[in-house]
Amino acid sequence: MLRREFCVRLLKAGAAVALTPLINACAPAEPEATAPAPTGTATAHPSPTATPLTPTDTPVPAATYTPSPSYTPSSTPTAAALSAAEPTARVALVKTRDRVAGTRRAMEVLGINPAAGKPVLLKPNYNSADPAPGSTETAMLRELVVMLNEMGAGKLTVADRSGMGNTSAVMRAKGIPELAEDLGFDLVALDTLTEEAFALITDENFHWPHGFAMPKMVLDAECIIQTCCLKTHRYGGHFTMSLKNSVGLVPGTPSGSGFVGSHNYMRDLHGSPHMRLMIAEINAAYTPALIVMDGVEAFVQGGPATGTRAPTEVILASTDRVAIDAVGVALLRMFGTTPQVSEGRIFEQEQIARAVELGLGVDGPEKIEFITGDAESEAYAAEIRNVLIA
Repeated sequence: MLRREFCVRLLKAGAAVALTPLINACAPAEPEATAPAPTGTATAHPSPTATPLTPTDTPVPAATYTPSPSYTPSSTPTAAALSAAEPTARVALVKTRDRVAGTRRAMEVLGINPAAGKPVLLKPNYNSADPAPGSTETAMLRELVVMLNEMGAGKLTVADRSGMGNTSAVMRAKGIPELAEDLGFDLVALDTLTEEAFALITDENFHWPHGFAMPKMVLDAECIIQTCCLKTHRYGGHFTMSLKNSVGLVPGTPSGSGFVGSHNYMRDLHGSPHMRLMIAEINAAYTPALIVMDGVEAFVQGGPATGTRAPTEVILASTDRVAIDAVGVALLRMFGTTPQVSEGRIFEQEQIARAVELGLGVDGPEKIEFITGDAESEAYAAEIRNVLIA
């Protein structure tokens, strides 16, 4: 049985250590090395004195997250995540070519409001500035923000870290600072935060040899909403949807910019044969209240920035990361995809299987319930259901 609690250890000040060279979070090559599975309790690396990190580009003009000096993480920060699995998972499905109208309809069909009266942290997919499915479309992000305001959300913060470019530059290329000013939300490029803004997550059963760092603003958040894309991932992840989107919360080195301390978490990830298990383990640190997937188009080959496109014509919404990723894998299979994504049962895919072990979602396709609002969407859901259970 997996241990149901794990320790969060704050990064502590120590001797100043020079920043070490890092690889890109989504390196344009296969992992450079392999590492054996960890045994015993992972030991935190010594942390350097906290110093401001200098990004390679000017940060986006937005509010900077400032952690409380008295920040004390819960002794069981993943209790909610580890008990999140429900007997069934409801996945709203809208067949559409219009991601803006489809986003609104999917959220209406799902029929929940987790944001009312709460500050909201919105995590998009800004790994790069490429058009969807390479990254979140600005029009879709706008619609999400508008709807969250309509739902009575409190202060809204959009936060991410890019893996294939400087985050601030990526956000500017997508027009997000202007959108933030127009709609009145805060914008945080996570690679501009200092060391004090992160906490170290470790567990003896995880495959992260040194644990992984997570922004305290994520651990503190009352309501986290994630929007992801539908695509394959040619650098070892096999596919990148809601589970893989969480990698953007862990510090790395987009184009050589700032990261936490002297440790290279992305080298740990990309240099490990357990990459897909590690991706799932990141998700044990937090529980999103809602996931919205843009599947209007998908990459069925290549990814994450560019690839072979397919007209998957769907917007999905759910509270269950395992269910929504399983549906996404089924869609990729329907349109012809890579051997890695096509092999075996969908719930045997490593990202999904590990997430199930961690209790992050439903444990089988028969526990996924599609909800739709029209006959065309219902017929599409029936096709996807057949692939899920095959």
